[in-house]
Amino acid sequence: MRTPPRFLLCSIGAVCLLPLAALAVEPAAPPSGSFQKWEKEVAAFELRDQDGPPPKHGIVFVGSSSIRKWSTLAEDFPEQRVLNRGFGGSQLADAVFFVDRLVLPYQPSFIVLYSGGNDINAKKTPEQVFDSYCEFVTKVWAKQPETPIAYISIAGNPKRWSQVAEVIKANALIEAYTKQHPGLLFIDVFHQMLGVNGLPRPEIFSSDNLHMNAEGYKLWTQVVGPYLPKSTARAAASTTHAPTAGNLQINP
Repeated sequence: MRTPPRFLLCSIGAVCLLPLAALAVEPAAPPSGSFQKWEKEVAAFELRDQDGPPPKHGIVFVGSSSIRKWSTLAEDFPEQRVLNRGFGGSQLADAVFFVDRLVLPYQPSFIVLYSGGNDINAKKTPEQVFDSYCEFVTKVWAKQPETPIAYISIAGNPKRWSQVAEVIKANALIEAYTKQHPGLLFIDVFHQMLGVNGLPRPEIFSSDNLHMNAEGYKLWTQVVGPYLPKSTARAAASTTHAPTAGNLQINP
């Protein structure tokens, strides 16, 4: 059985001083400050779950608007049991704060995370984005150390192309970290979304030049699909136990 590293790297050249056990998730407290603005959206997910609880041990997609707007997610991955828990406009710190309510209750066998672009747009540094990513991993693995986590790289877009240097650096920091820890995956959509001229492909973006259109999500489906464990829908239907990193079939 794979166990998470006792200490997770949480800043460049430094190691977190707190062991994972010390970062164990406490009972959820009412959100405050910047997190409060997401309470209505998160509570709506919880209310929906009360009416019809989603099956456990599937694949949870969580993150910002590019996840929330992926309305064809279930259709795009019919062989997997996927659950969309994106909340638009959010940052990585928001995903960390709400992971106990948006991810862990479903005991996922696999997690897909997309977030970070809004952080860069809010003037956070690539190092701060990286730190938030490490906090997300730490918080998940404190409760479910066997759960693989795939990070979709921050995508460049025409509207925020002036921020591309910061995006590239944040992606590089996270990608390097995933290569050091089994159970972490990095899905590079950044380069797939560029044209031969090295600029974002206009045909895959909506009129706001920020979010993807249907063609953009077709591209993401092609890129993300090979990283997902196969046939989680059938696996979830045939077992009451969550798959672990040791028996997942992943084909990046």
